[in-house]
Amino acid sequence: MTKLLDVITIGRAGVDLYGAQIGGRLEDMASFEKYIGGSPTNIACGTARLGLKSALISRVGDEHMGRFITEQLAREGVCTDGVVTDPERLTALVILGIRDREQFPLIFYRENCADMALCEDDIDPEFIKSARSVVPTGTHLSNERTRAAVIKALTIARENGIQTALDIDYRPNLWGVLGHGDGESRFAESAEVTAQLISTLHLFDLIVGTEEEFHIAGGSTDTIKALRAVREVSGATLVCKRGPMGAVAFAGEIPDSLDDGEAGPGFPIEVFNVLGAGDGFMSGLLKGWLDGEDWPTTLKYANACGAFAVSRHGCTPAYPSWEELQFFFERGIKQPDLRNDEELEQVHWATSRHTRPGAQAGALRTFAFDHRMQLEEMEGYTPAKGSAFKELCLDAALQVQAGRPGYGILCDNRIGRTALHRASGTDLWIGRPTEDPGSRPIAFEADLGEDFGRFREWARENVVKLLVFCHPDDDAKTRSLQEKRVKRLFTAARRNALEFLLEVIPSKVGPVDDTTTATLIQQFYDAGVTPDWWKLEPFKTDAAWQNAVDAIERNDPRTRGVVVLGLDAPEAELAASFEMAARQPLVKGFAVGRTIFGDAARAWMKGEMSDTEAVDMMATRYARLCKLWDNARATAQGGN
Repeated sequence: MTKLLDVITIGRAGVDLYGAQIGGRLEDMASFEKYIGGSPTNIACGTARLGLKSALISRVGDEHMGRFITEQLAREGVCTDGVVTDPERLTALVILGIRDREQFPLIFYRENCADMALCEDDIDPEFIKSARSVVPTGTHLSNERTRAAVIKALTIARENGIQTALDIDYRPNLWGVLGHGDGESRFAESAEVTAQLISTLHLFDLIVGTEEEFHIAGGSTDTIKALRAVREVSGATLVCKRGPMGAVAFAGEIPDSLDDGEAGPGFPIEVFNVLGAGDGFMSGLLKGWLDGEDWPTTLKYANACGAFAVSRHGCTPAYPSWEELQFFFERGIKQPDLRNDEELEQVHWATSRHTRPGAQAGALRTFAFDHRMQLEEMEGYTPAKGSAFKELCLDAALQVQAGRPGYGILCDNRIGRTALHRASGTDLWIGRPTEDPGSRPIAFEADLGEDFGRFREWARENVVKLLVFCHPDDDAKTRSLQEKRVKRLFTAARRNALEFLLEVIPSKVGPVDDTTTATLIQQFYDAGVTPDWWKLEPFKTDAAWQNAVDAIERNDPRTRGVVVLGLDAPEAELAASFEMAARQPLVKGFAVGRTIFGDAARAWMKGEMSDTEAVDMMATRYARLCKLWDNARATAQGGN
């Protein structure tokens, strides 16, 4: 029988606050990056990135951090049906830092936290039966209530022929063996902990841990003796992680040397951050194990996923996609600090960006009202009226969107700040302009800062949009200056984990033919710019479209896609341009502005139209354009 899920993990779900300054004391951290965390949560995400259908059983608080976890799990593709919202307790937090290559301080804020309230009633037998495997981690064996929940799940699994695995995941302070200040410690002897673990090990088909974790499970600091003690109570395959020496698997009797276990190839990379590496390892291991691979292949997956985690900041964000893992195997290691390998990082970014807030794929029907200069020149304009009008534009966009995916806006921060901020969390795709309107050579909005440092204040769902007036016939000085400025902006956007849309308009600079835009696209790729999105003029021939698409796919086969702009064209012209653009699958939709809002803006600014009338006019026009695009796409797909 085909199962709905490949793996259900059980246990901790929290928020990791990672110190952003590398090499400093945790006491001195000035800012933090926020990620989801907790070993089972990380593993659920790591396996989902590798193509497994994963789910998590845990609890989160009924507050912002709890919602962050469930929303991020959904973006990662993890089923959250087993995640309970606890009305009384707060979501767990962890504060972490990277002090140097040996020290990784962390503090657990888990006193009476939500996930430690997991109980037997949270375990749905039918949900457990829907999976091929059940994977708890050790922390939830440390408490009577959570242990009962875990054992219930394991019992159901074993009664129904479902595979079970344990990541020992021993944290002495989470078992009450050490104090709050010892979060970094990975081992402290405890006969009580050993007894608790030994009593449950017979319930597993696979047990995974470091040498120190097997020491606590087996009650001996001699690794071979500890493994043999575990073998006495469990017939599980035992996988022992050995740090830079890789890992070994023992399906049967434990030999006299760890070197005699089955092993997979290791990957010599720079150690940057060991936190979360074990969860990355476990994700790769489960992928191979559940796919029925032999142990050398399975350990190859595990070692590689652990290597990615060790080389990057954060836990879940560091884990590779399946496509990225295959790319890594095929190409090999070009430099040991993987996070600085530009080619590899581009694959990582492109195959994991769907996990970011606001990220969408598929159709993209965009109402563009990021115009500044055009509004400022209208009769009756004032900054206050401009801001109010952009809120009306947003009202129209939301009316047409009606909560559905595939709709977006372009909105600026100078005039449209209120609308821009209100749009966050609406599931609209949100593009935000950065160019100084009309500038050539390109100049930028002053509020970005000279070093683009204000990007750190942007909502993560905002997409950096840049319009460049350029042409292949530009003189060398102009071309070089513009390319350098675009590259600098692109680099800053990527450093701040913001997607980047590049819009090029050559027709305002010089004559164009079927190769003009394709040439510009290649020039920007050659300059080191890899946009997530392209915004292009409507072309007059299929050949021009094909040349542009070929240039993009030749350089970046993982691009988000293209949106076609409007240039204030009447609807009849837009319909014709949509028909041609829709023949290209890479073109995802449109970004049109003045055709939608121009008449309403002019009348409203002069007091000749009410708010309601303006919204109705813009919503009607936007909806018509959406229908035109959808019809063009349907016709094109029918023709294919």
